[in-house]
Amino acid sequence: MKNIGYIQGRLSPIIDGKIQAFPKEHWREEFKIGASRSFQLIEWTLDHDDLFKNPFITEEGQKEIAQLKSEYDVSIPSLTGDFFMQAPFFKASTTEEKTKLIEELKVVIKSCKKNDTKYLVIPLVDNASLENDEQESECVSTLNKLIPLLTESNVTIAFESDKAPNALKEFIAKFPAEHFGINYDSGNSAALGYNVLDEFDCYQERILNIHIKDRVLNGTTVPLGTGNTRFDDLASAIKSSGYKGNFILQTARAEDAQHLEALVKYRNFFMELFE
Repeated sequence: MKNIGYIQGRLSPIIDGKIQAFPKEHWREEFKIGASRSFQLIEWTLDHDDLFKNPFITEEGQKEIAQLKSEYDVSIPSLTGDFFMQAPFFKASTTEEKTKLIEELKVVIKSCKKNDTKYLVIPLVDNASLENDEQESECVSTLNKLIPLLTESNVTIAFESDKAPNALKEFIAKFPAEHFGINYDSGNSAALGYNVLDEFDCYQERILNIHIKDRVLNGTTVPLGTGNTRFDDLASAIKSSGYKGNFILQTARAEDAQHLEALVKYRNFFMELFE
């Protein structure tokens, strides 16, 4: 399965104890390290801190990214928008702040075009969870207004959501399928106690990207196979749905710092489900 990649940072030292953060000191090395074990897909990650200094955004950085992609035969088909989760526009305290955050999102979309990145994963979880109808209405209205920019940039937004299956089905129906879909996260769903078969039954045709991870119920990320994710059911649902997109390893970090070997182990675990 060549369509298995990893979230950027998983091949770098852990930063400040965080499971995920942009590896500003090591992002270049990840291309070579991953390619050494045939990882050809990277899902980029953007934090809100130093957003405009991230190489994904800067002209110089984009040139360097293009060179590394070519040298190591690696693509960046998707970007996970942690910057959005950390500062969602629909929770802004002032109109000025809201406008600023929306403009930042537009810059990211344009940067996706420049980096040949098709999918922008927008997490509507944790700090960006939709807490009421007003926030949801503002989210839907504002993002639908970005359709001309999404079209011009050839970018599709994939929502990662904490909504229950039927509620997420109703939510995604408010957006045109040409420009919006779902990023399915196996670990988040397990932590919330959702049933993967029910989830796929509700919205499998809108799933564009899949994050592979394991979490305990109401708890944190753990090594694949040790949490509450029902991987056999997940594999069955994927096969039945005809899903042809990418699988991105957003897995637990290696406590012994052997990050590459951990990713290879997780990739093998996942691939065995389809044998």
